[in-house]
Amino acid sequence: MIRLPNSPTLLSLADLFFAALVGKLLLGRISEPRTIWLLRGYLFLVAMAWAVQRYLPLPLTSKLIDALVLACSLALAILWQGDLRRLMERLGTGRIAGILADRGRETIASGSVSVLTEAAGRLSQARRGALVVLDLGSDLRPEDFLNPGIQLDARLSVDLLLNLFAADTPLHDGAVLVRDNRVVAAGVILPLSRQGLTRYGTRHLAALGLTERHDQCLCIVVSEETGTLSLARQGRLERPITSSRLHDLLNAALAPLSPAVQAGRSVAKDPPEPRG
Repeated sequence: MIRLPNSPTLLSLADLFFAALVGKLLLGRISEPRTIWLLRGYLFLVAMAWAVQRYLPLPLTSKLIDALVLACSLALAILWQGDLRRLMERLGTGRIAGILADRGRETIASGSVSVLTEAAGRLSQARRGALVVLDLGSDLRPEDFLNPGIQLDARLSVDLLLNLFAADTPLHDGAVLVRDNRVVAAGVILPLSRQGLTRYGTRHLAALGLTERHDQCLCIVVSEETGTLSLARQGRLERPITSSRLHDLLNAALAPLSPAVQAGRSVAKDPPEPRG
């Protein structure tokens, strides 16, 4: 005989409220439609398992749903390992406010996009390796890098970037950090990614490693061997690209996107490239 649910108490209403708040927080911090669909399906399974256990005397069905939720949890843990790692790092470093706050983007002027594009194009033509990090709201701190480099706080310009990545300068092997339309630091050493160890060079692995951990930053990479331009975002690398394509990608990444536009975006497969 099916039991009727008990009258809701203040504690159960608070439980439902906080559960809905957590679900809204998770859904509100995800922009890709496919990821939202996966999360909605997972939350639906969790809600179904809770409802069956609480209101229906169906032990076998409850066990099957629990097993399905566990299997989906493991699958999502593998699929979202980068996001979960970022979450645990924020919790471990005490950046709880960054989890709860709205993920606003730092503004980068269109003139700065043109400067970055022109500098990357000239470095690519000269086959001078370069790595530029754009912090768009990840609140990158010195402890996020293997070496925070040299603090500069200089106005962003083409000449400055060309000089920082000149072969005879002590800072050319590291990355340049750009925030709020200014060069914050140079000679920054980034953590490396483990994906594509035999496929990418050090600069590409560094760009992937940082964007895997911090989704509100972009990395522009110029290969030293081939001069190929690449753009890393959220642990994915798009290459090879032209200067005009880089300009379009930066403008698109800095502008708020509608779900329809986001659904139409795709990241190209990464062809093998000599290490650079």
